[in-house]
Amino acid sequence: MATAAEWVAGARPRTLPAAAAPVLVGTGAAAQIEAAHLGRALLALGVALALQVGVNYANDYSDGVRGTDADRVGPMRLTASGAAFPKQVKAAAFAAFGVAGLLGLGLVALSGQWWLLAIGALCVAAAWFYTGGRRPYGYLGLGEVGVFVFFGLVAVLGTTYTQSGTLTWPAWVGAVAVGLIACALLMVNNLRDIPTDALVGKRTLAVRLGEHRARRAYAVMVVLPVLLGVLCALANPWALIVMLLALPAGVLAFTVLVGARGIALVPVLAGTGMYELTFGVLLGLGLAL
Repeated sequence: MATAAEWVAGARPRTLPAAAAPVLVGTGAAAQIEAAHLGRALLALGVALALQVGVNYANDYSDGVRGTDADRVGPMRLTASGAAFPKQVKAAAFAAFGVAGLLGLGLVALSGQWWLLAIGALCVAAAWFYTGGRRPYGYLGLGEVGVFVFFGLVAVLGTTYTQSGTLTWPAWVGAVAVGLIACALLMVNNLRDIPTDALVGKRTLAVRLGEHRARRAYAVMVVLPVLLGVLCALANPWALIVMLLALPAGVLAFTVLVGARGIALVPVLAGTGMYELTFGVLLGLGLAL
């Protein structure tokens, strides 16, 4: 039986900043038009975190039963390692999705935007079919598309809309920026796994691009959001605070561009997660002040 520590590790806590950052930016965009609502922001954060945990367990299960995690460099997986039965990991994934659904129902009820329930259902479907089902889109090189849409656009704009009932251009720019960093998080993870993914037929975008172009794509994904954050200064000059991230973005991009690979990319993965969280904090504050 897996230990409590192994279940926590299986939830991949280093990826959780990808869930928190869009809520921070979306709430900042709502505050910029004096429409922020703390209770709804907390509910949105709960939904985002539960979905992230759910997709992590779902990936653990689906990749494990397919055998694509048999030889990996990153953190241990519950299913592939045999620490937990596949059905237990699958149940954990759907339990997390259930929590996200309940919190989302509360958020929708408070906002009165009942049509958002359909968006929530799409989020759960996207989380499951990333590596689940007969033809997972993550195996076709479309993972970054799903991450950009759901952990960028939907997460940021949904947070703003459920608080303000409207969308502003800074919310859209912030959503694109957060989506790019979320894609960078996935790209560096898949860059590390190119050798093993290619062997088992997992055609991620990193595999399709090839190592060199995947590294350049990652660099663009971490540097461009700083420029987009600066653009938001047209709405609120305090948004210029994101320029503090120019150096960390450059360090992350340089580390990947010079050829870090394998286990050396694990700190880059963690650093990208913290970069996304810090970006969310700074841009959210920059818009709200």
